[in-house]
Amino acid sequence: MSNAMYNKMWHQTQEALNSLLDKESQNIMESQNNQVFIFQMLATFYIKYVQIFRNLEDVYDQIVHPQKRILIRKILDGVMGRILELKNEMVELELTEFHYFDDILQDLKLAPQQLDIPIPKYFLKEKLEVIKGREKILAQILANTGLDIPEKKYTVKGIPLEEAVKLIQIAERARQGRLRAMFMKQIFLQEYRAKQTKIPGEKVADMGAAVLQIQKVWRGFHQRRKTEKQREEEMIFLGMKPPPLFNEVSATVIQAEKVSFLRNEVQVKHEENYKEALVTIKDDLKLIEGPDIKENLQDQIRHWFIECRNLTGTFPEYPNVEEGGSAIIFSNKTPQQEEDDGWKMSPSVFLPTMEEGNNVYKDLWKNKDESWNLPQDYDPELIKQEKRKELESEIRAQVDELMRQELKNLKLAVDREKEYPVKAAKKKGDKKKKKGKKGKKGKRGKDKDLTADRTIESLYKELVEEGLLIQALKVNLSDYIGEYSYLGTTLRQVSIEPMPSLLDVRQLIALYGILPLGSATVHEKAPLVKSLLLAGPSGVGKKMLVHAICTETGANLFNLSAANIAGKYPGKNGLQMMLHVVIKVARELQPSVVWIGDTEKTFYKKVPSTERMIEPKRLKKQLPKILRLLKPDDRILIVGTTQRPFDAELQSFCKVYQKIILVPRPDYASRFVLWKQIIQRNGGIITNALNISCLAKVTDGFTQGHIVEMVQGVLTDRRIRQQTYKPLTAAEFIAMLTRMSPVYQEEEESFKNWYAKTPTGKKRALALTGGDIEKEKDKGKKKGKKEKKK
Repeated sequence: MSNAMYNKMWHQTQEALNSLLDKESQNIMESQNNQVFIFQMLATFYIKYVQIFRNLEDVYDQIVHPQKRILIRKILDGVMGRILELKNEMVELELTEFHYFDDILQDLKLAPQQLDIPIPKYFLKEKLEVIKGREKILAQILANTGLDIPEKKYTVKGIPLEEAVKLIQIAERARQGRLRAMFMKQIFLQEYRAKQTKIPGEKVADMGAAVLQIQKVWRGFHQRRKTEKQREEEMIFLGMKPPPLFNEVSATVIQAEKVSFLRNEVQVKHEENYKEALVTIKDDLKLIEGPDIKENLQDQIRHWFIECRNLTGTFPEYPNVEEGGSAIIFSNKTPQQEEDDGWKMSPSVFLPTMEEGNNVYKDLWKNKDESWNLPQDYDPELIKQEKRKELESEIRAQVDELMRQELKNLKLAVDREKEYPVKAAKKKGDKKKKKGKKGKKGKRGKDKDLTADRTIESLYKELVEEGLLIQALKVNLSDYIGEYSYLGTTLRQVSIEPMPSLLDVRQLIALYGILPLGSATVHEKAPLVKSLLLAGPSGVGKKMLVHAICTETGANLFNLSAANIAGKYPGKNGLQMMLHVVIKVARELQPSVVWIGDTEKTFYKKVPSTERMIEPKRLKKQLPKILRLLKPDDRILIVGTTQRPFDAELQSFCKVYQKIILVPRPDYASRFVLWKQIIQRNGGIITNALNISCLAKVTDGFTQGHIVEMVQGVLTDRRIRQQTYKPLTAAEFIAMLTRMSPVYQEEEESFKNWYAKTPTGKKRALALTGGDIEKEKDKGKKKGKKEKKK
């Protein structure tokens, strides 16, 4: 796509955003009581914002105009934040993390795939050099300490010489035997042919009958091939089979990738030119227009002195720096405008940002003639407008100092007034305020910096050497393969709660983990998620999702699993030091992910005797304190993973983990996609001989981990080479199923039952049974009071 196409795409997206903002402002004014209507409204806004987000992300990634990119980035962050706000509203309304929009998607004529949350490329692009540098340092530390993960090497065991000779003899004799058998077969065939030619009275076959036989065989073969081809074309037409060369990368795609790469280079070049221009244009303005601006400001202020003298008979008091200096004299704000600035009608933090960005677009870019700027480099006139304001405020500060002195001299000369210290009372008040602030600082001072004398680099190295800061695996969120649940709405209509699909889980990881960690603006203002729990059976990809969060955001990964911290930093002071160092480094090098694997061990109801030595509950009391220390500007996410949440003490478990996400075993649709993708990624070729649907049905209850293990077990190097003459069949994979244990329905139900006991699960159950949550809360409070009285 050319610059013009991306500009057109931006204009269309802004029009869609403008109409959506108008609808939002209308709906905010109206109050609704119908829960179904409210959800439909929120879901529609959510879906439309996701479409705008997808378009804006593409535009921001590819557009090369530096000043447009600044505005698009501001709107993009606003849209991201608004999506998170709407998601939070839907969760509070439906009391579940998973929502189904089948009916709304049909009305809007959208496919479920269009609900995918895109991950902005600027998360990694803007700090690529920092991430590469950090990875290099981490790899170096691991190599120096011998903690780097060694590559898998095939170890060869030594055997005695006699046994080796015996093996070689067996192999050689077998080879000679095969050759002898082949020679004997050839001799036998030659003798047989010779005997056949010597048989007397053999009749020569009729030539006509032979021709008919050949025609019959040929026509049958030709018709079968034609029928197969027609059937294949029909299946492709119906969309039940991919077209030929579907999986091959076309020349157009390769060319598009090259253009995209070149466009990124132009972006960097234009950005550098823009930054240079900001300095040079300001310097030029200072030289050319600076003296005139200074003179005009002085004339205006002198005119104000005279006007006030004529009207009141005395010279005015000059506004101090805190009030804004002389700028406050010439501000044109009306009392009504002051009131509007002080009171915000919108409950959203991000709506004003989007509206402001949208207004800038309409005023500046919507109808702007850019025929002179085909390369889409910076616009010098816009820089001049921006820098003129900066220059004026800088010069005003200098002029204010001069004019204060001039006013003082005028008062002495004309009115013979002395300058009395009018601000003495304010200063006393300021001292009181300062005292109050000191008191607050004193309270905060209790959290002492235990490592004030050490550098971040030394602390980073220490954590790596202790194995608490680990290298994240290079896994993208898109590698978490699955399919959508197409029956979610239908099942809920008949009061059946569906198990979430794998792509529903993937969306939540993007919303709660990746978007806030990737954007500082979104993390500071959006509904804050400090901790996340991934619960599900073994092999469903919980650890993979943790690594995907780190890969997509360039975050550091800290491993505070009970098994990993066992024996490290012993004692109470040691534990305090460990957590202090982890949080300090995580905060300094944010974004960061603190992973607690098998997190149920930290909250055991009863510690098993076999695990008492590792003290699994060391972090139990400390985790709530860590969460309280995390502020909105700390891009740190605590992620726990567990396959046995029922072993944990529920109350303290749910206090620590703000969001609980159940990761299910894959359903049929997800298994079908998984089998195809995993076979192809491991070098397999899918032909008509391989029934993927059969594999997906037979492996009901098996997880992604099982499927990967089966595929890797079958697709050895030798088997991959044999595929040209021996295609893969389903039977080869099914043979491995007998050695594996699936996730049974009972285990899945136990996860469901456990989730129903969590606070969100209880609220959801109450809502479904028609109970009143507020009444339930009141009952709980009354019971508590009665127990206290007793």
